[in-house]
Amino acid sequence: MTPELQHRLLVGLADGSIVPYLGPGVLADVSNVATGASIPADSDSLILAMNGGKPMAHKLMYEFPRAAMNVELKRGRNAVSKFLSHTYGETAWTRAAVHDWLKEIGPRYVVDINRDTQLQDSHAARPHNLIVGMARLGGSDFRYKLYAWDGGAYQRRAVIDPALPILFKPMGTPKPEPTYVASDADYVDYITELMGGFAIPPEVKELRRGKQYLLMGLRLNRDTERMVMADIIYAAARPAGWVLISKPSDKERRFCAKLGLVLIESDVFAFLDLARSRARPPSQTVPA
Repeated sequence: MTPELQHRLLVGLADGSIVPYLGPGVLADVSNVATGASIPADSDSLILAMNGGKPMAHKLMYEFPRAAMNVELKRGRNAVSKFLSHTYGETAWTRAAVHDWLKEIGPRYVVDINRDTQLQDSHAARPHNLIVGMARLGGSDFRYKLYAWDGGAYQRRAVIDPALPILFKPMGTPKPEPTYVASDADYVDYITELMGGFAIPPEVKELRRGKQYLLMGLRLNRDTERMVMADIIYAAARPAGWVLISKPSDKERRFCAKLGLVLIESDVFAFLDLARSRARPPSQTVPA
């Protein structure tokens, strides 16, 4: 990464023209406070955790939504929700370095496809908007819930306050109330409504016009995550943004070229080290 690109990314993240888009890889340094075990965040680790540490059938190991659909069919949708709530809402985890860094920057709009609460925890000291994706719920044509955090509690809202930061959790979160997009059936419903314009609030549709994105901790080799991302960043500028992947596959290269995403062949933690080294003041030599 050139110094010019590094500067452009950091300035854009700070002024809001570049939107952080967080994938499972940003949680790679997070561990269970009690046991030291890594947080299950990517597809394989989530499947193993959901199945008591044991692999599932090969066709189910392909992607977490497929495995979650199998569990839902056998034990009910609530079994998947309970697993996710226990994992992300009832277990104590160490802090992610990426989230601590983003807390320092204070971006105005963040998309986080993980289901943990660290992004929300980072904003606990200040009011903000929270958008939570949902699927297969009656009583609404829309596939999201809106909340406002007043510094002490979340309250349901009908509209977004544009003066406050916006946290978008399309795949759900355990708080303020457990809501998840997890199984194949959830994604079919959610992506259909996302394409139809019913999964993103109108204020965000306007806000996202002409934005660019920095995809961090997200591999682009699974169709489900690619379809969600492509619709969320709709109406982006050109280039649509940048994606940090240390060893991209040919499939990822083709997809990025098609969507107008610039590949940076580095991982999120290498980028974080560069960002932090830039923020540190130069060392000073004390004269003898």
